[in-house]
Amino acid sequence: MPHTKRYLFISAAVIICIGIATFDAATPVLQAQAAGTHDTTPVFRGTVDLVSLNVTLTNEHNQPVGGLTATDFAIFEDGVPQDVSFFSSSRLPMDVAILLDTSSSMSPVLSVAQDAAIGLVESAQPADRVSVTEFNDRANILHPLGSDMNGAIRAIKATSARGSTALYNGLYMAMTEMIRSRRGAAAQDIRKQAVVVLSDGQDTSSLVQYEDVMDLANQSGIVLYTILLLTPLDARQLNDLKTSKFSQALFVMRSFAEATGGVTFMTSNVRELHGIYTKIATELAQQYTLGYISTNGQRDGKFRRVMVRVVDRPEVRARTRSGYQAPKPSASLGSPRER
Repeated sequence: MPHTKRYLFISAAVIICIGIATFDAATPVLQAQAAGTHDTTPVFRGTVDLVSLNVTLTNEHNQPVGGLTATDFAIFEDGVPQDVSFFSSSRLPMDVAILLDTSSSMSPVLSVAQDAAIGLVESAQPADRVSVTEFNDRANILHPLGSDMNGAIRAIKATSARGSTALYNGLYMAMTEMIRSRRGAAAQDIRKQAVVVLSDGQDTSSLVQYEDVMDLANQSGIVLYTILLLTPLDARQLNDLKTSKFSQALFVMRSFAEATGGVTFMTSNVRELHGIYTKIATELAQQYTLGYISTNGQRDGKFRRVMVRVVDRPEVRARTRSGYQAPKPSASLGSPRER
């Protein structure tokens, strides 16, 4: 695995998460949805762990599928059926962390990348929050997570290209900020969380390792949407995985996206970035959000595999994270493990 080298690259990674929340098993949400009513307000009273999943549905033509209810879904954890405890087909408030690669190699295309990222900010709804993080030699949060969209736009415009690429540091920092934001949130504040990462090359200077990023994503439920920006020469060489300098980077980007329910985008045309950000924003708005209370009550820190299917609709593909890290009695999110 990539832990033997640090040069990994992700381009645009959106990371969305609703991790494990406190939820009342007796909530009327499921009954309301099954009955066809519109009462989707969750009730939070208990202290059980709700595993939340953001689910993207597409048909055989790769088009989004809408109009489903909670009873259309089946959830399995390690092969064991789970009962749906929370369901929403409406757009939930979002936290979006925008990560920009501002290493020196981005200099020729940074202005176009900035405009594309600003387009994502401008798609935000009133209840959404945005943060902006840049990474070059180091990672810096330029605009903390909040509702000041004009401040986020100013932060994006203020970035400049220099230095190397600390991609892992940027991802880890952005996810950690989002996890911390949940701790002070009201129990009723159900949100999607996303990080959008744009980069044109491999990680060359992070102290945080690949495993640290993946572990944190698995613990927190964050979904990564990755975009790799290549030069035309790089795009041609990418077909030869034995010689391509991006072969390992592409593998890692895809592993992040596939493990967390996201998608990997790749382009050699910087003008396509605006459309890619638009696709990401559209997918986030059209996702279903499901939640279940695991029948496995052990807090053992083990990875549990999750699968979502649409009942009696074999032509519909469901994409979500591949699983989650079960909590530990004294687990602490947000700090790399000791080596």
